[in-house]
Formats: sequence, structure tokens, C-alpha cells
Amino acid sequence: MKSLTEENLEDCLLNKVDLRRQWISQMVEEMQKVVHHLTTEISRQDIRFQAIPYSDTYNENIKVLAPTQFLVTVPVKGLAGYREAQQQRWRYYTLRGARLPCPLRDPERLQQWLEVEQFTKSLWQWHEADVTIEGDIVPAKVLQVFRKLVENAIETCPLSGKVSMLMDSTVVRVAVETSSGQVEAELTPSVEIPTAWSKKAQWPSCLKRWPAPERVQCIKSFGFSLLACSNYHWQLSFLRAEQVLLEQLDEDGGCRRKCFQALRQMKEDVWCPGKRPVLTSHHLQVTIETRGDNGPGPGFQVEASALSAVSAARGARRNQGRGLAGREPHPLILT
Repeated sequence: MKSLTEENLEDCLLNKVDLRRQWISQMVEEMQKVVHHLTTEISRQDIRFQAIPYSDTYNENIKVLAPTQFLVTVPVKGLAGYREAQQQRWRYYTLRGARLPCPLRDPERLQQWLEVEQFTKSLWQWHEADVTIEGDIVPAKVLQVFRKLVENAIETCPLSGKVSMLMDSTVVRVAVETSSGQVEAELTPSVEIPTAWSKKAQWPSCLKRWPAPERVQCIKSFGFSLLACSNYHWQLSFLRAEQVLLEQLDEDGGCRRKCFQALRQMKEDVWCPGKRPVLTSHHLQVTIETRGDNGPGPGFQVEASALSAVSAARGARRNQGRGLAGREPHPLILT
């Protein structure tokens, strides 16, 4: 048997990475056209949602979670001048607006409430009862409006037989037929908060040697987003900042990118093959970046990261039994 030398391993990985890149690029191109048609029609029907333009290069609104699984963030319009909430108050309402005897649970660490008054400028449509309760912009109500718009757009756009809604009680998910087969996309309304950084995101942790302080400030300047993917609380997301960090993984001479590519290939070929993998590329990014925070340098090893990724896979499989599979944590790298 031919021994697997470092050179052979690298050649094999490069070949697989190149084939995967070509395959993904083709699907992303087809997905972009579909997303552009859908969001253009949605924006025409409701001014609160932006159309996502087609791009010949990287599209920051389309995230590849797995070869057949995409996350599409749809920016909203008409909310500007964000500021952190100054006062805390209890919420006593159901999603239909009925009064509750006990307050709703507080947001988790990377979740928050969102009030219309937190924006210095807002369209009057954001004050309507179809998306707000007691001054709060409620994710579940936004998703309810958005789901109906997606359904109408599918019927209106020239996408007959190519796009269909998938039944999901919490998120808006569609199936798209591409030349390489069917893929699934989760469409999530997103409130973009440019230039600001949430006080809830304590990143990087203390005593971390990577990235450098000046790089941290640069990354924080890209701001964050709030995603509508739960009932009452908005999920903090840092996808734009993560992408910048991902592009500069090895600026200190490390080999994080190669580690990430190797782990991703193992995930797709061995650990989690199939359409809805429990473990996604984002989970692997967390593994790479968490270990990288300690200053790996050139000695960063694939083997150590693989052990961490296996542990993450086991945790994800346990969550699958609790109905948490397929949900992406945000932020991911920035934890």
C-alpha cells in the first residue's frame, strides 16, 4: 500500500477542494438568480424588505452551510440609526397580543429584544400591528408576513416547478431545483446594524493572542445583524465580520485554512453526508477559530482540530434528538 505522505495528502485535498469549489460555484450562481427574482417580487409587494441583487462575485447574503444547504439573509428597509436599549422592561404578551400573567423569558446571551424606538428613523410600516406588539418588533410576526410574501412571490415569478415552499413551523425554507439536484435554502429577514458592535458580543475573550488588536477593531467596524429566526427574540449575527476574519485566517503564518478544508471534506464525505447534515461548515469554523484564538502559528495541527470537531459533531447529534438540528448558532466564529 502506498504511504500517505504530506505531499500526497495535500494533492488529494487540493483536488477535492477544487472539485467542490466548481460544484458549489455552479449552484450558488443558480441560487443567486432564484433569490434575486424572489426578493425583487417580495420588495415590490412590501417595501420593508430589500431585493438582493445578482452578483458576479461574492454575495454576502448567501451563505453555504453545506453543499445542498444555504442560508439567505434578506435585509429589511426603513430602520436606521440603531441605538442600544437604555431601559429594561418586562414583556407580558402572546404572539397574538393577549396579556400574560407572567413575563416572557429573557433573551439568551446572543439574543435581544428589538423596539421600534431603538431606531432614530423608521418607516411608518414598522409601527403597524402586523409586525409589532407594545412597541416591540416581534420576529415571529415578521416571519409570518415574510412567509406569505415568499409564497406569493413563488406563484408570481417565472419559477414554476423550480421553487417550492417546505413545511417548517419556525423558519421560512424553500426547495430549489438546480442543474445538480435539489438544494434547500432558509430565507431569514435581517436587520443590518452597520458600524456598531453589540455590547453582548464579548469578543475576543481575554488573554487571546489572535487576531491582533488592530485587526479586532477592523473586524468590529463591520457591525452586526439581527436575524428573525425565533418567536420573540432577535438573534445576533456577525456573518460579514466572520467573512473578513475567514479571509485572513493565516496572516500569522498558521495553517488554519488547510485544517478547515480537511475537516470540511471529512464532514461531507464521512461524518455527515446527506442533504441536512447535523454538522455544518459553520460548526467547523468555530472549532478552527476557537483553537486559533490561542495563537496557533505554523504549528497548528489538523489532528487536534479533528478531535474537537468530532466532539462538536457528537454534541450536534445529541441536539438533533431535541429538535435543534439544522439551527445555526450566531455568532459562530466570534464566540
